[in-house]
Amino acid sequence: MILPRIFPSSKSFMNTFNTYPFNTGPFNTDRAKMAKVFISTALSFLLLTFLLCWPSPSNAADHRNLRIGMSQFPSTLHPMFDDMVAKSYVLGMSQRPVTAFDANWKPVCMLCTVLPSFDNKLAKKETRANGKHGIAATYTILPKAAWGDGVPVTTKDIIFAWQVGKHPLSGVGNADFFAKDIADITVVDDKTFTIHFSKEECDFASIDGLYPLPDHLERKIFEKDPATYKSRTLYNTDPANPGLYWGPYRIAKVDAGSSITLYRNSAWTGSTPAFDTIVVKAIENSAALSANLVSGDIDYIAGELGLSLDQALAFKKRLPDTYLTVFKPGLTYEHIDLNLDEPLFHDLRVRQALMYAMDRESINKTLFDGRQPVAADFVNPLDTVYDADVPRYAFNPAKAAALLDGAGWKLAPDGTRVNKGGQKLAFTLTTTAGNKNREVIEQAIQSDWKKIGIDVKIENQPPRVMFGDTMRERKFTGGVMYAWMSAPKDIPKTTLHSSMIPSPKNSYAGQNYAGYANPKVDKIIEDLETVCTAPKNQQLWNELQKIYAVELPALPLYYRVDSYFIPKWLTGLAPTGHMHPTTLWVENWGVAE
Repeated sequence: MILPRIFPSSKSFMNTFNTYPFNTGPFNTDRAKMAKVFISTALSFLLLTFLLCWPSPSNAADHRNLRIGMSQFPSTLHPMFDDMVAKSYVLGMSQRPVTAFDANWKPVCMLCTVLPSFDNKLAKKETRANGKHGIAATYTILPKAAWGDGVPVTTKDIIFAWQVGKHPLSGVGNADFFAKDIADITVVDDKTFTIHFSKEECDFASIDGLYPLPDHLERKIFEKDPATYKSRTLYNTDPANPGLYWGPYRIAKVDAGSSITLYRNSAWTGSTPAFDTIVVKAIENSAALSANLVSGDIDYIAGELGLSLDQALAFKKRLPDTYLTVFKPGLTYEHIDLNLDEPLFHDLRVRQALMYAMDRESINKTLFDGRQPVAADFVNPLDTVYDADVPRYAFNPAKAAALLDGAGWKLAPDGTRVNKGGQKLAFTLTTTAGNKNREVIEQAIQSDWKKIGIDVKIENQPPRVMFGDTMRERKFTGGVMYAWMSAPKDIPKTTLHSSMIPSPKNSYAGQNYAGYANPKVDKIIEDLETVCTAPKNQQLWNELQKIYAVELPALPLYYRVDSYFIPKWLTGLAPTGHMHPTTLWVENWGVAE
């Protein structure tokens, strides 16, 4: 069972719910406007070029400690709230899910010993007392798994996590998985538990949204008031508590908004990690992030959350002998969510006009060297369920203008569009502040839309704010530009199902931030979970992608390529190309001799 997230994941994740430098917009404008759009790109490039003239850090540096830079700081360290790439990256070293997908895109155990299947007899179909059919899947926790304070990780921690996830007041993003997909969890012993799934789902064994939570530390806090647990959890109030982590590292120090320091976890019994200490620094300004790498203040920029492709291409030309360069295409979908509750966006013709007005292909060729394909919908061509036969929106400003005319938005003498009531066609666009590339492209989009009479105001926010209350509580009224990272064959339940629209009634659970609701799409998503024969399952995927491309629950932009500049002395790091970060295997990293 694949759980969408923002990384933020639909596990889009909240990328999701992430702050990769993001690029889109027109490049076929007059010179005066071009200068305005490109000025900050040019300055950033000159700064990067200047810095790259400085000598690179010496390989004689002390490699007992590793310093990593990334462009976000997590809004929380609790594994079940506010899905962000930054959080998943840090927790990959310290607090891991029961299962994950590896670099070969295969489901694997992280906390369990073996994935249940019908073949190994650890899974079986069952009929419950209410007459409904489901699956019982049995998992065994790693025998020596223990929290950093020495307390064993047991089935109590799994049961507690399930109870938090399904509680109607907790506000967990993928609440439906815990409250509806899981009918019950029974305990076999301290290390073995059986999940009773409510339906006969196709990919039941993968439970990558289930993290153990330390029952001995967190239960009393949760039971005191589930509705405010998110703000009172020790992951926020005492994040350096060793008992919160069971991975090869534990979080030892948090400088809010700045850095997170991890030490080796003495309770870890797996392979011994190579580094005594890992410091993850959040540097939200992309030019400063590059400068810190060149100056030697950091050793490595997280490929999942660092340099944009255009920056990486320039960087590669300057330091080819210092870093191993990997351009990893992956399941990352860049897009703009519109708040579909706003009357402005109710008319499909308006959303289609926004698509036709953007010259995304020129951006791909100009900034990304043709490496970052324009997106048709939310499914990546690398995924096995991708359907190429969907409607597409080639750059066509004349068609965009005609659609707006037909929707009743007429050009006024001042060049803006107004409706018959005199209301101006205007809204705000928000992305992650400090990310210069994203901000430049945002200006390009603004310029392109202005050409057809749309007045867009840019109001950017720090990533931890945008991916926090702004999106979680749907406080934006216009559009938000970000990316989803997903797993292979990721069913977009949390991002497209109408039950996953965050609201006060569901304690802001779900990741359907646009507020998209279509009963037919709900049914397709539900059928995707249980229709397992390949041809019929693919038919459902094809239908879902066509509906998405036509109705535009979001505005598709690009399928992103992640850029990794790995110091040649750093070994064992394997980019995954999906939502599960390289840090889930940090114990395999090492130092070349």
